[in-house]
Amino acid sequence: MDILFAQIQADLRSNDALRQSGALLQALQQSAAGRDISVIAKSAVEEIVASPASAVSKKLAFDLIRSTRLTTDLWETVCTGIRTDLDFPDPDVTAAAVSILAAIPSYRLGKLITDCNKEISNCFDSPSDNLRFSITETLGCILARDDLVTLCENNINLLDKVSYWWTRIGQNMLDKSDAVAKVAFESVGRLFQEFESKRMSRLAGDKLVDSENSVAIRSNWVSSMVDFVWKKRNAMMSRSLILPVESFRATVYPLVYAVKAVASGSAEVIQKLSRSSKSVKGSAVDSGGNAERFVGVSDVVTHLAPFLASSLDPALIFEVGINMLYLADVPGGKPEWASASIIAILTLWDRQEFSSARESIVRAVVTNLHLLDLSMQVSLFKRLLLMVRNLRAESDRMHALACICRTALCVDLFAKESVRRGQKPLQGTDIASLFEDARIKDDLHGVTSKSLFREELVATLVESCFQLSLPLPEQKNSGMESRVIGALAYGTGYGALNWTEPALEVVEVCRPCVKWDCEGRTYAVDCYLKLLVRLCHIYDTRGGVKRVKDGASQDQILNETRLQNLQRELVKDLREVNTPRICARLIWAISEHIDLEGLDPLLADDPEDPLNIIISNIHKVLFNIDSSASTTNRLQDVQAVLLCVQRLGSRNPRAGQLLTKELEEFRNDGLADSVNKHQSRLILQRIKYVSSHPESKWAGVSEARGDYPFSHHKLTVQFYEASAAQDRKLEGLVHKAILELWRPDPNELILLLTKGIDSTLLKVPPSAYTLTGSSDPCYVEAYHLTDPNDGRVTLHLKVLNMTEIELNRVDIRVGLSGSLRFMDGSPQAVRQLRDLNSQDPVLCSVTLGVSQFERCAFWVQVLYYPFYGSGGLGDYEGEYAEEDPQIMRQKKSLRPELGEPVILRCQPYKIPLTELLLPHKISPVEYFRLWPSLPAIVEYTGTYMYEGSGFKATAAQQYGASPFLSGLKSLSSKPFHKVCSHIIQTVAGFQLCFAAKTWYGGFVGMMIFGASEVSRNVDLGDETTTMMCKFVVRASDASITKEIESDLQGWLDDLTDGGVEYVPEDELKVAAAERLRISMERLALLKAARPPPKTPKSDDEEEEDEDEEEEDDEGKKKKEMEDGGEGDGKRKGPSTLFKLTAEEVEHRALQSAVLQEWHMLCKDRTTKVK
Repeated sequence: MDILFAQIQADLRSNDALRQSGALLQALQQSAAGRDISVIAKSAVEEIVASPASAVSKKLAFDLIRSTRLTTDLWETVCTGIRTDLDFPDPDVTAAAVSILAAIPSYRLGKLITDCNKEISNCFDSPSDNLRFSITETLGCILARDDLVTLCENNINLLDKVSYWWTRIGQNMLDKSDAVAKVAFESVGRLFQEFESKRMSRLAGDKLVDSENSVAIRSNWVSSMVDFVWKKRNAMMSRSLILPVESFRATVYPLVYAVKAVASGSAEVIQKLSRSSKSVKGSAVDSGGNAERFVGVSDVVTHLAPFLASSLDPALIFEVGINMLYLADVPGGKPEWASASIIAILTLWDRQEFSSARESIVRAVVTNLHLLDLSMQVSLFKRLLLMVRNLRAESDRMHALACICRTALCVDLFAKESVRRGQKPLQGTDIASLFEDARIKDDLHGVTSKSLFREELVATLVESCFQLSLPLPEQKNSGMESRVIGALAYGTGYGALNWTEPALEVVEVCRPCVKWDCEGRTYAVDCYLKLLVRLCHIYDTRGGVKRVKDGASQDQILNETRLQNLQRELVKDLREVNTPRICARLIWAISEHIDLEGLDPLLADDPEDPLNIIISNIHKVLFNIDSSASTTNRLQDVQAVLLCVQRLGSRNPRAGQLLTKELEEFRNDGLADSVNKHQSRLILQRIKYVSSHPESKWAGVSEARGDYPFSHHKLTVQFYEASAAQDRKLEGLVHKAILELWRPDPNELILLLTKGIDSTLLKVPPSAYTLTGSSDPCYVEAYHLTDPNDGRVTLHLKVLNMTEIELNRVDIRVGLSGSLRFMDGSPQAVRQLRDLNSQDPVLCSVTLGVSQFERCAFWVQVLYYPFYGSGGLGDYEGEYAEEDPQIMRQKKSLRPELGEPVILRCQPYKIPLTELLLPHKISPVEYFRLWPSLPAIVEYTGTYMYEGSGFKATAAQQYGASPFLSGLKSLSSKPFHKVCSHIIQTVAGFQLCFAAKTWYGGFVGMMIFGASEVSRNVDLGDETTTMMCKFVVRASDASITKEIESDLQGWLDDLTDGGVEYVPEDELKVAAAERLRISMERLALLKAARPPPKTPKSDDEEEEDEDEEEEDDEGKKKKEMEDGGEGDGKRKGPSTLFKLTAEEVEHRALQSAVLQEWHMLCKDRTTKVK
């Protein structure tokens, strides 16, 4: 291998272009085979890039550079070579030099393009097509990126140059060369896409914070390009038609984006964002009225439409179709535009072409369904359902299902309202006929099924009904959602209960789901029953069908009759329920709401009578012997059924008689445990009382609440179950898809456009830390930005030359510790900075990946060369032991020129552990369910100082400020989700719960227990203002707690920004003993000084006053809080010091504090209600 490398290097040194290009091709082969070719890259840089060579050799050399790593010195050599090549007479050599600009590291790019701006501008005027193509393509890639926007923000001259270059790229869209015009269209399209989504910047790993100026700069460029395209749209359409047909696709997006921006009015807002002082006269924003805008849009549609039918390239059909859908949404857009596109896109599906984009095809169609007219939506509906059924990716399937279900509700409501307003009814718009496709019906009516599709469908339909029952989101002026919201608002007439009509049809269509056997999964059926119970409650099915003389409308009578019939059908289905868990739930849903008075008394002995069927099924649940934990939840089922028995028996005498027999039998059976026997006895007494007092309405006959107290969640702590995990996963997917569709988070750009520049998206850059001392010759400060999605951290450094002399060269070396790693695997990063003037700040940055949850730090060294270029010799061995001998030789050969460096070692820059966490939203119920099952645990105590005496704290509480947590305020800005702080938040103490996930998926739960500053004597000493709080952290993986435990003080500093200090256990014990001793002495003095107590009450109060103390065992306190209600039941006599232990005193004090707080909360609540 060494011989081959030596041969390649020899060929590179020769001046023969053929040998050089052959050697470079060989080197590229070696690189593709995965061999380290850094030695050859060095020769290529020195022999070809930095020296005159043919255009082909230059191109190959630049390809070689892209495929390997270069040291900073070599990048300097490359930049020098590029600068000379930009002036080279041969345009092909210049084109090759321009093409490498995109690969230059961003820390070196700004200076290079500032120095070469004249040469770069001249390239646009070159007669050579190749050079114009190269400059347009390269600048189109670079200028849209985030890092260049930031460079422009700090350099006003560069900003002017870049704005000028964008204008030239725009003009190149009309260039005489096809290749140049195509790449100019692509570049402008890329600028528009970056403005919308920042996709390219994310791919390039730029993790930058948008500031006000950077948004304004990019908006300015976009605004001027939109303006240019709008004015020249006719010329551009003509130009695009004479491009080769394979290039036409690139011209579609820029044209459509610009025309839509003007037509929908967003161009005006973009112009506002750009905050340009001079409003361009005659700009697109001012031009013409709505008529001209609409004509512009229809011109573009007319220009694009032929390609939908005549093109043979699937990618082109898809691109044109998507963009025509985008245009169909503008004010005045026609449904024909959308239908033509959707038909063309669906034809692609039928032709089985473009099959790699099946998900994209379905997504494009379902998200734009609302642009079609009603009859076309109906005709597409069944076909779409089958397409979605065959999608592989879960998230795409759920999104498409959510769109389809919303469209079904939309179509149903819209058609009904149109009929009400006197229009001709359209066939097939009701929900039953939308879902009547044979395969979907088979899915719904089958008992078992291999796929989850039917469960997804039922769950999504039901959840969509619940979304419809909520107030609709506000209507925007334009955009995709406004039409849907408009249609729903039209259909429901904003009436509070109009949503129940489609919901009633949904319940009828999905009825067979109660018979399913889902292998233990219950989420879909639970959703269905929840909606059923809600509808029965709203229509009050217990009271039978209302009559006209009661004030009921015809619609209401019809709906109630349908619900009654549905209930009868469900009662019959009880016998065919295949999931034991569902049986008890269905009994609950029916028996709570069935109209018992409406049953025919003559059929009392008929086994088909609904009441008889319900009671026989109750019997089946109560006497179910083969109840394994995985198939049934006997405890819960029996409880639910007993409650049903109580309510059914209290409502109807015949039901009471039959159920009394059942309960007597159950009481005497061995299956009932003691709790069930007691419950049965109580229920029997109630039924007996009701039957013996038929004339008086008894309070025990409770109204139906409309709640459904079951859930598919199971206690994960007790046993792991595959079906429960699948249920949770399905619930997560359905909720995510539904919320994204019905209540979407506004996109960043929309927020900026609506809320203006004061939006929260424009983050303030993080505060910087100084890494050098006050007297150091270089001042270095740093801050970091994190990107959890890619697992990256970017360190931004600012270097300031504090000396009087100009430093020609400064090297910044960044080393690593912990789990940080460079993307290319190198052990350290070197940044070379040139020409540092005195007091002139220079910025540079380093991006790294983080491989696991672990403490990590950056170690920065600054090497600067005061004697650079002066030829002063020094004995310099530059600590390059880790690098290869080639670089060592190069360093030594440069030694006479560099001179001896001065090495400045900076303080390490530590990344806080909390940065590697993300807030994890979780409900309190789920959190407490998960908490005991987390295996790894670490507990520790911290102390913090608070301001002021007890009086000040009391005053603060009086004026609404919190009486605790003054040392834990910074927790609110940390990446934790606050699960609940209301568990205990009283005068005496508090408990906070937080949940987070690491970047790598591990779960971290944290509870903090502490005392409030109002309660006295709970701190470390008597007269101090130091409070204690206990932290308990539990995690899903021991490595997480191990990392936290390795430096508890460091973790506390990360959490509370240095506000809390860690206290070891032994110190705690000493402090507690001292506190107890002082309290005992005080009590003894008081005891001696006062007469014996007259009543127990005063003594108790004294005890509480004096001894409101916190022991360090906070876990016990939590338990006491939970049991707090029962302490006051047993009153003791006059207590003395010897009868009450300190724990009991504390217990009582806490109880009274909790109760007091509870009364206050209740009082507040009642006043609010009034």
